[in-house]
Amino acid sequence: MKWLSFSVIALLSTPVAASQVEVLHWWTSGGEAKAVEVLKSEWTKQGNQWNDFAVQGGGGKSAMTVLKSRALAANPPEAAHLKGYELKEWAGLGFLRDLSPMAEHLGWYSQMPPMVRATLSQNGALMAVPTGIHRVNWLWLNRKVFERNKLTPPTSWAQFVTVADQLKKRGITPLAIGNEPWQLAVLFETVALGEGGKEFYRKAFLEQDSATLTGPDMVRVLTRFQQLRAYVPQKYAGLKWHQATNLLESGGAAMQVMGDWVKGELSAGNYRPGEDIACLPSPGSAGLFSYNLDSIAMFKQRDPAQLQ
Repeated sequence: MKWLSFSVIALLSTPVAASQVEVLHWWTSGGEAKAVEVLKSEWTKQGNQWNDFAVQGGGGKSAMTVLKSRALAANPPEAAHLKGYELKEWAGLGFLRDLSPMAEHLGWYSQMPPMVRATLSQNGALMAVPTGIHRVNWLWLNRKVFERNKLTPPTSWAQFVTVADQLKKRGITPLAIGNEPWQLAVLFETVALGEGGKEFYRKAFLEQDSATLTGPDMVRVLTRFQQLRAYVPQKYAGLKWHQATNLLESGGAAMQVMGDWVKGELSAGNYRPGEDIACLPSPGSAGLFSYNLDSIAMFKQRDPAQLQ
């Protein structure tokens, strides 16, 4: 969506001190950094200054800790990468600027899918502009590893376990993943969607239905998730998501369950689409899509004296 980058530039062009914008984000891996450079270059071409405030940590936990500290000191950055619950929380607390007037003036709504608008709005007001929409439930696999071992890509979690057992017997790490909570959450939700199905996923994660959360389907999902512990790298503690991707690319691991931001990381290296790495729907999720929506929000600038 080419319009997204220009919408972000229009967003950053709203009145701020001397056309300088401090942007807090956690896009720090090789592929992510290249994507940020696209936005920065468009902004600087207009004679403005992008003050990069990049915080390491793929899930954004460290960035959110820094952001909270800055906000409590009445010194938030002008712009920040927010999504999901964090966006709703900051909007509900009154920290974010209402972008609806700009959206209406520039005609964003006609190009913005209703789902995106609803996700980024609070009480009808647009609180952020989207920068990317990702499908999360992908299975990435090293094609050469599979061909060399004469293995068929799994289409169910039962098949995944069978394939993983064969890989492990041959001394190959089946699943590239680290122990960061957000990486494990991606895997768990992907297992839940593929093993439990669409209605189970909706009731468990969206409606938080107590019967579903404590029922036999959840027990089955948790059992399958626990089973996957046997297939992770021996030194998976502290392994970042892009390092897991590098492990996949090099053949050090056979598979990775992760969103389509993996393609950006692979493209930053020497990966050849469809030849070195294959990308397939995660087991059991053909036709089912779980999404991740990234966005940038603008923070109201406050006088520290107001908090004294």
